[in-house]
Amino acid sequence: MKLKTIFATGFLTILPLAVTVYVFYLIFSFLDNLLGNLIEAIFNFRLPGIGFAAGIILILIIGFIASNIIGRRLIGFSDSLLQRIPLAKSIYTSARQIIDAFTLQGKAAFQKVVLLEYPRRGLYALGFVTGSSKGEVQDKTHKETLNIFIPTTPNPTSGMLILAPRSEVIDLDMTVEEGMKVIISGGLFSPPVDAPKDDTA
Repeated sequence: MKLKTIFATGFLTILPLAVTVYVFYLIFSFLDNLLGNLIEAIFNFRLPGIGFAAGIILILIIGFIASNIIGRRLIGFSDSLLQRIPLAKSIYTSARQIIDAFTLQGKAAFQKVVLLEYPRRGLYALGFVTGSSKGEVQDKTHKETLNIFIPTTPNPTSGMLILAPRSEVIDLDMTVEEGMKVIISGGLFSPPVDAPKDDTA
């Protein structure tokens, strides 16, 4: 095995963990500085890590509030409020859609993993079906058309929306999670194929 291949495999293996750790570091550093400064201003002393602990408590409180009916109504109100602010609307909406699509909350957004000949015949792209095309698209094509999201590698939060006839789409047995692993790993990960059953046994 070439050194380049070994390095790429190791890099892609550690990348998700590194990104996760880095994101948590940024979030809790921000909370530690913000809440730490606030606590210092109120109580006139600085305790290292107090902002971090307060951040954990704040996240738990927000999670608890968001888990009940009143909290969901408050979140819905804040959503509608942010939708009315021009610059905040575009940033918030984009971030919300990405988070919903790649978390359990938006798990139903991707219905199945498929193969599609894209960008030309003879080349195949991995995609995720997000639903059936409706309205004008369906009327103008006169075919059963599917909405297929084709993500980029290794960052699946961007990609292309392809409207493809159902007859040209190849269904795959892999799960959405497995499909995501293929995309993020750049094809280094490949889910196992179930062995065909022996009917003569």
